[in-house]
Parts: sequence; structure tokens; C-alpha cells
Amino acid sequence: MGRTLEIQEFLRLLPTVPAADVRSPSEYLRAHIPGVMSLPLFSDEERAIIGTLYKHQGRERATLKGMEIAGPKMASYVTQASVLAPERRLMLHCWRGGMRSAAMAFTLETAGFEVMLLDGGYRSFRRLALELVQYPWKLRVLGGMTGSGKTQVLKHLQQDGLQVLDLEGMANHKGSAFGSIGQLEQPGTEHFVNRLGLELSRLDPQQTVWVEDESHEIGKVGIPHAFFLGMRTAPLVFMDIPQEQRARHLVAEYAVAPPELLKEAFEKIGKRLGGAALKEALGALDRGDPYTAALLSLQYYDKTYAFGLSARDDNRVRRIDGAGADPRELARRVMETARQYYGD
Repeated sequence: MGRTLEIQEFLRLLPTVPAADVRSPSEYLRAHIPGVMSLPLFSDEERAIIGTLYKHQGRERATLKGMEIAGPKMASYVTQASVLAPERRLMLHCWRGGMRSAAMAFTLETAGFEVMLLDGGYRSFRRLALELVQYPWKLRVLGGMTGSGKTQVLKHLQQDGLQVLDLEGMANHKGSAFGSIGQLEQPGTEHFVNRLGLELSRLDPQQTVWVEDESHEIGKVGIPHAFFLGMRTAPLVFMDIPQEQRARHLVAEYAVAPPELLKEAFEKIGKRLGGAALKEALGALDRGDPYTAALLSLQYYDKTYAFGLSARDDNRVRRIDGAGADPRELARRVMETARQYYGD
């Protein structure tokens, strides 16, 4: 059987060497190592049958049943693996580096593949991800009222060589009632943590890491408590941008969406927005005036953000004037402020 890899080496090779997860489809769908493809040894139903046999009749009977199920599918495994890894070099893992990955490795090596197995399987990656999200990272937080364009500014900071985490990108959500519009389905919290852990594994813990100011949840996905606590206590650079400028940004970002989706989002915040304001916003959308609707949404979001900002230590908040500035210029001002006050 092929050589085993520790999780750090597995992740180092992952960008260049194909990797496959041989757990069942539902296990993979729940959460997996980002960038690893699915190559299930057993279907969900087959796995359930084997698990029941193991529980009631023991390991030997379950193993025989597994061989009975997998045997006729060996050619199919090789065909699938050839698509995933045309150069016939492949990394594999299962739940804990046990029989499923060993069985798949034997099949593929017999067919001429070079196979490497992840020591400890998915569990080893999961342990690493949880350790990384609990590590005391040197965070810097980029703040600003809704519509400030924080994500675009972070992209410019990254282009300038700074370490940046796009939490909203990992969560497939932009963090408001409108945040799911135009996004893929959100991952579960376990897979979000996997995405975060993988990104953290690529960063230098001795250098600062920039993140966007977020609530504890991004849509339905929860930020791990330890990491969120680090965000809430980290220094924050706040971009002070006029409401009209932010409303124009929201129009550019969301007005391309179907009006029905925008209306649904307004309905979600209807009670907090107020009946009169909700009616006015919906009417503005009906008459093709998204700018007015955006201004009305900011009545709610600005109050909400201001409340969260008030909970921070004022001595750790630095403000910059962003009136009229584009994302490139805002990034320059953010870096200048970070150097002046934090020595970054």
C-alpha cells in the first residue's frame, strides 16, 4: 500500500496533486476537506447495511459484506479515479484512515496508480482546522457601515501583499437580509470551519491578518467562538463613508437582481424597518427606483451596525474619511492608518 502523509504534507500537495474522499456521499456533502473530490467506496445505503452488520454480527461479517459490495465495482472505481487523476497519481482519505481508504488504495494500486493515504483521515484535518480557528491570530478588522464596499477594499489589501480572509466568500453570504442574493447555497457550519481552517493553514501566524467586521453569524453560518472573540477585541479601522455614497454602492451590487428577490429581502427586515418605510421601499422597487429603496434599508442597517460598534473599545477603533474615495484609495488609507497606529 502507498505511503502515508501527515496532514501538513497532504495540504501542501493538495494544490498540485488530486485528492479523493472515499467516505459516503452524505458524509462528503456534510463537510469535507476543501479541494478534495468525492470518490465513495460505498453509497449511503451500503454504508448503513455494513454498519448494521458490524454492530450486530461483528467486524468479520461486516468486512465480508463490504468486499461483496465493493468487488463488482472495482472497474468503476478505476474509471472514476482516471477522470479525477489523469496522471494516475492520487491522494486518498476516509474518516480516520481505516479500511475504506485502504481498500480503495489496493484497488487503484492494482490498476497502476500511485496512491498516497492521509494518516488519520478526515479527522486529522478536522483537528487541525479546529486548532487553527482557536489560535490567537494577530487580527486587524476592517469596519464600515453597510454599503461601504469592505470586501472590495480587502481585495486591494490582499493584492498589496497583506494577509486577508474573505469570511463572506467562505460562507457564500454577504451578511445581511440581502446577502444570499446571487450566492451559491451556504455550507453548514462544519464545512465553513473547514474552509476557514484551510485558509488559515496557508497564512503566517507571525503576521497580521485582515478580516471584515462581521456579526457572530454570516447568514446561517456561525463563526467559531474563539475566532469571533478575537475579531471583537482586535483593532478596527472604520471607513466613514456618506450614506448616499453607500446607497449607490448597494444599487450597483444588488439592483441587477430580480425585483422579487429584493422585495423578499425587504420583507425579512420589515418589522424592524417599520411598516411605513417598508411600504415606501417596496413602492420604490415597483417604480424602478432602487436608490430610494437602498437609502431606506440603510435606516435599519446603520442603527444595527452602530449598536455593534458601540460595544467595542473606542481606543482600539481608528476612523478614516472615505467620502468620494474608490476602493483602491480606501485601501491605501487603511494601510496608512494601520502603519501609523499599529506599526503594521
